[in-house]
Amino acid sequence: MEIFKPTRDIPFMRFARSTIFLSIFFILASIVLLATKGLNLGVDFTGGTVMEVGYPVAADLPAIRDHLGKNGFGDAQVQSFGTSTDVLIRLPVKEGSTSAQLSEKVFGLLKQADAKVELRRVEFVGPQVGKELFDDGALALIVVSIGISLYLAVRFEWRFAAGAIFATAHDIFIVLGVFSLFQWEFSLTVLAAVLAILGYSVNDTVVVFDRIRENFRTTRMTNIAAIMDNAKTATLSRTILTSGMTQLMVLAMLLFGGETLHGFALALTIGIVVGTYSSVLVASPVVLWLGITREQFIKPIKKDDEAEMMP
Repeated sequence: MEIFKPTRDIPFMRFARSTIFLSIFFILASIVLLATKGLNLGVDFTGGTVMEVGYPVAADLPAIRDHLGKNGFGDAQVQSFGTSTDVLIRLPVKEGSTSAQLSEKVFGLLKQADAKVELRRVEFVGPQVGKELFDDGALALIVVSIGISLYLAVRFEWRFAAGAIFATAHDIFIVLGVFSLFQWEFSLTVLAAVLAILGYSVNDTVVVFDRIRENFRTTRMTNIAAIMDNAKTATLSRTILTSGMTQLMVLAMLLFGGETLHGFALALTIGIVVGTYSSVLVASPVVLWLGITREQFIKPIKKDDEAEMMP
């Protein structure tokens, strides 16, 4: 299915220098933000208290957040848990207060607002557990990146692997940089979204690379940039359709998924946009500048084959 079919190749590679420098700028800016401001790590990573409470009727989450915020717990995370009557509250660690003291204060405030509220459970997540989760998440990103590099190097060529890794790193750094800039909470669900972006971005890039490789083998064009422009133009309709439909689903989660899915959907929303951009305008220029040639994809004719072709 094609939304449109251009009659001429779109000169994407004409803007290769500009897009690469723009990407390098955003990557460096993101690194500076991460180094100076850091990420606003959630309770999953920093440790804290988790409370589950139940209401006889559907809970008014905005009212609960507002009530806790007015009483010194503005950093509390309030979200539905399973049903509309069950509420999960996450409280970060506070110096001078134990987990039991924090949970008692919060439950007392909830009782003031609604005497029928019930305390279901209280759990404490230690900072050590949070550190292990953060380390495991970082390790997962590294392992996935190495696996993707090896896969692309075997399936295509090492230059393609380098281009894909640069484009994927571009996407991840920008997403993390935006979260650092606005100090949005970075939780386990956001980490899951980052890993999903990693796979989504590579998949989009591989589709373009597949068409470029096919063009190397079938076309008579000698201009490498023109071959890449032809491949991108041919896959553009598919890219727009796939990214557009995925973005619609993610926007639905962002707008109607509630507090639980907000961070996950927000990260994916940013990631899909920058991932589509990098697949078309970042990965291929890197491959071109690394010196890719048609000869690297055309198998030389063996002497036996030459003898068979002679009359």
